[in-house]
Amino acid sequence: MIKLQVIGNLGKDCVTNNVNGKTVMNFTVAHTERFRDAQGNQKDKTIWVDCAYWSDRTGIAPYLRKGTQVYVEGNPEVRTFTKQDGTYGASLTLRVLTIQLLGGRPEGTGGGLGGSDNSYAAPAAPKAQANSGGGGYNEPVDDLPF
Repeated sequence: MIKLQVIGNLGKDCVTNNVNGKTVMNFTVAHTERFRDAQGNQKDKTIWVDCAYWSDRTGIAPYLRKGTQVYVEGNPEVRTFTKQDGTYGASLTLRVLTIQLLGGRPEGTGGGLGGSDNSYAAPAAPKAQANSGGGGYNEPVDDLPF
C-alpha cells in the first residue's frame, strides 16, 4: 500500500468538472519546507501536488479557495512529460481519498479580484445555550475555555 499525506495551502481555487458522468474536484496544494543550507542560509523548498478528488460530495468545493490550508490524503501517482525545450519533467498527482480544511491564509496577505477575501472562515458558533437536561448550567457555548 502506498499512501501520501500532505498539509499545505491551495495554490488556486478548486475547479469542479464532470468526466464521464462522474464529478471530480481538481486543485493544487503547495507544501513549503524551510531549512538551512551548509552555509547557514535559510532556504525554502516548495513541492506542488496536483490533486483530484473524485466525489459527488461537492459541498466542500466553495471552501477550497486559494490560500486555504488543507490536509489531504490519498494514493500518489507520478506523471512524466516532455517540456517545450525537449527535457523531461515529472509531476506529483494525488487521487484524494480524504480532505480536511485546516484554516485559511493569514490576515493581510491580499485578497482576490476586487479586494475580496478568499480565505476560509469557519462558520460562527450559534449562541445556543448548553443545557444538561435538568441542570442549571446555562452559559453560552462560545464562552467555553476550549
